[in-house]
Amino acid sequence: MSRIGKLPVTIPAGVTVKVSDDNVVTVKGPKGELTRQVNSIISIKSEDGRLVFTRPNEEKETKALHGLYRTLVNNMVVGVTQGFSKTLEINGTGYRAQKQGNKLVLTLGYSHPVEVTEPAGITIDVPAPNKIVVNGIDKQLVGMVAANIRDYRRPEPYLGKGVKYETEVIRRKVGKTGKK
Repeated sequence: MSRIGKLPVTIPAGVTVKVSDDNVVTVKGPKGELTRQVNSIISIKSEDGRLVFTRPNEEKETKALHGLYRTLVNNMVVGVTQGFSKTLEINGTGYRAQKQGNKLVLTLGYSHPVEVTEPAGITIDVPAPNKIVVNGIDKQLVGMVAANIRDYRRPEPYLGKGVKYETEVIRRKVGKTGKK
């Protein structure tokens, strides 16, 4: 039995979960609503405030899907109750971020400013010129938007300049040395 798949998903107060006949899971909570199609091989049952995921056999693919869909539905429940956020830091002389309406304007050493528009369901905050916070209820979308912002100028190993995650550690390299 999958260690993750056999754990039930607890449904907190204020959250409604609806599972349709074709395995479409809809989760509504105080922060919004998320919907996901679950593979038909995995069966979902609602039992006294918990969702239980079961699989019909012990095949390798079925085992993988068992844990995957349990985690995805759990992330949906967490997203509509608490939400997800990723924090990015900008390092480098003259590198900065600012918010203009629903656009994020990044100055990253290029000849032009880079503009990023907030996708639907995502809010981007700039609490300081060198800090960006991406918030939303969909964990995958939050991570993707943060990764796209980071890709505009990845941190480089010599000076550490660029956009990095707050918890990311950059392995620094030693630069050139003079002749002896």
